[in-house]
Amino acid sequence: MLEPVRIGLVSCSDRASSGVYEDQGLPALRDWLTQTLKNPIAFEQRLIPDERAIIAATLRELVDAASCHLVLTTGGTGPAPRDVTPDATLDVAEREMPGFGEQMRQISLRFVPTAILSRQVGVIRGGALILNLPGQPKAIAETLGGLPDCPGIFAAVPYCVDLLGGPYIETDPDRCKAFRPKSAQRPPTG
Repeated sequence: MLEPVRIGLVSCSDRASSGVYEDQGLPALRDWLTQTLKNPIAFEQRLIPDERAIIAATLRELVDAASCHLVLTTGGTGPAPRDVTPDATLDVAEREMPGFGEQMRQISLRFVPTAILSRQVGVIRGGALILNLPGQPKAIAETLGGLPDCPGIFAAVPYCVDLLGGPYIETDPDRCKAFRPKSAQRPPTG
């Protein structure tokens, strides 16, 4: 039987958090993950404004108090003055994982030249991996799952969670084939 995984989902948006429009990031993240992971998932969702201190406090709470193994943020990764999600993420980081940000920009560059303006980061805090994702549902799915000629970032997430001492995450290989070295693989649960 697969272990449950605790996943924090954070949408950083002044307008969505104040009710100006409906947030699309949290439902997009939740849908992609529930369709892709075979493990039982306990979600911790937060819709918060683009305030650096609030974002940092939320990330700390999700990792330190709610014991999330993985935290995914959406929104606030550009160069505008209110885009402070990466800054807040780095504020709580113990170690950076630069490959995640690099790959997210590579995927987005297939569609828009302005992808180089993204400041998305991946970090480790305690036993959790924290990743900043884009804000649009289509971009979220492409970033996580990849493209036919460009792997998505989620292929590396289960093994990273393993290395951090978290649960063994299995994915639906038709949606996203998780990569692990042979020595770290377990037989599929079915």
